[in-house]
Amino acid sequence: MMTVHAHPDDESSKGAATVAYYRSLGREVMIVSCTGGEAGDILNPNLERQAMAERDLPGLRRLEMAAAQQALGAQHRWLGYVDSGMAREDGSLPANSFASIPLEISRQPLVKLIREFKPQVLVTYDENGGYPHPDHIRTHQISVAAIEAAADPTLYPELGEPWKVTKLYYDRIFNYPRMKANVDELHRSDPESPLLEELQGTLEWMKDRPDTSTTHVPAGDFFEVRDQALRSHACQVSPDSNFFFWSNDLQRAAWPYEDFELVWSDVDTLDSETDLFTGIEDTE
Repeated sequence: MMTVHAHPDDESSKGAATVAYYRSLGREVMIVSCTGGEAGDILNPNLERQAMAERDLPGLRRLEMAAAQQALGAQHRWLGYVDSGMAREDGSLPANSFASIPLEISRQPLVKLIREFKPQVLVTYDENGGYPHPDHIRTHQISVAAIEAAADPTLYPELGEPWKVTKLYYDRIFNYPRMKANVDELHRSDPESPLLEELQGTLEWMKDRPDTSTTHVPAGDFFEVRDQALRSHACQVSPDSNFFFWSNDLQRAAWPYEDFELVWSDVDTLDSETDLFTGIEDTE
């Protein structure tokens, strides 16, 4: 399995428990970071490595990514592109940043990784990038383009033998059913919680968003691993981050899954899955 992300820390907030779950089953997993997160802000006001963050944020983010990788037990590769930062008002992008490089060029390192690693399953973002950051949108674009190119023997023969990815998924971790299940469990277990009013507002905002999830991976036993990986990115994730609104025990009681949308598959599968590899085992 290969997961393709825009910046270091995205791999930990979007499917890290699933990565740890599949590693526990002996599956090989490769995490790909398209950029180094150079344009990120320091989001933790109590960061222990504040001086390094101010002096060398890219270097710190590499150290943090190494710690997250160790927590997850997966392989990791950098594509080496420079963070584009948030979209400018005029739509322009910094020169030579990830989202500004032509797609036929920027997909090539990912084609090479796909042909070398030979993933059966690839997980990335939808066409909106999960949220409209230029690098997240570009991550979607190069993932789809690289999958197509990697399978084409007429393209980039110098990058290795062709390989066809069997199934493509989009991350759907943040969805209304999951949020509602957690809020309902909080109502049941702690009806006086001061979080409930704020979370009710979030539910109202999310309720009209379509839930396109098809696959619910039972990764609840690995929520602590996910949190360890998240906390490794200390410059981006403060101890009071929204990621830690509720306990893992509450989450396991309410929604012990991470959720994905099957976009296409070259094997027969199910309308509702609990395994990203459904249908693949029968073809091996």
